[in-house]
Amino acid sequence: MIKVNNVTKSFDGFRALDGLTMTVEQGSIYGLVGPNGAGKSTILRHIMGVYRPDSGSILVDGQPVFENPAVKAKIAVIPDDLYYFPSASTRDMARFYRGMYPAFDGKRYEALREAFPDVDDKQPIRRLSKGMQKQSAFWLALCCQPQVLVLDEPVDGLDPVMRRQVWSLLMGDVAQRGTTVLVSSHNLRELEDVCDHVGILSHGKVLLERSLTDLQDNVVKLQVAFPQPEPPQLPDDLNILHTSQIGRVFTYIVRGNPADIKARMAAYQPLLLEALPLSLEEIFIYELGGEDYAVRDIVL
Repeated sequence: MIKVNNVTKSFDGFRALDGLTMTVEQGSIYGLVGPNGAGKSTILRHIMGVYRPDSGSILVDGQPVFENPAVKAKIAVIPDDLYYFPSASTRDMARFYRGMYPAFDGKRYEALREAFPDVDDKQPIRRLSKGMQKQSAFWLALCCQPQVLVLDEPVDGLDPVMRRQVWSLLMGDVAQRGTTVLVSSHNLRELEDVCDHVGILSHGKVLLERSLTDLQDNVVKLQVAFPQPEPPQLPDDLNILHTSQIGRVFTYIVRGNPADIKARMAAYQPLLLEALPLSLEEIFIYELGGEDYAVRDIVL
């Protein structure tokens, strides 16, 4: 389990993290989303043990991670900007990682060769394409058999087939070994397919943190056509996040229990009443609507 409690961090007077609190359960895939500058990379570097928080605490399996080699040996990282020794090949890095990670599995390294057939593990990584470098990073990270895997924009540069392959391998480790995966990404559609829990960041804080199921069950998108040309005055206690209109059809994004909201709308005897599922991207846009985010009419 990763437990982040009231963490603050400032750089040259700029507060990057402002009392951030979040919990990542063991054996889960946790998606961290937020606009640029929200603090995603900063909190990931704290969880990796690169930064020391100004205040607050970060615990991995109940232990502080900063300057704790025993805890860091349980954590593998694939950053957005990969770095390797200038002339190192994938095979060279495997030997290096074997000395750092007690759980590194040489047999798995050979077995995973079939999963990444296009990567020449004798060639310097810096000479590989961006996609090949990412494949090399996943190959090595999976062989470390970490308890915690931290990913920052992990599948950038991978083709669709390899993306599916990588996520399949990761979910296999979660199911079989109880690996905890913390992933930060702008690809919300992809996170929706793999994540158990989601945390939405803004201005160095977690706005909300829920299981993906709870998050989707707490916001509903309704398309409604009323008998009269003008819509009725809806109750003030109906938590409407957004309204748009195309012809006679109104689209409402409403926070609350979908069944209850649909029943209340049905009382107006509409000509059309349809509840539609919201994607994680839509939820992200509307949850940030009140957080200095201009809600645009891009979700109809």
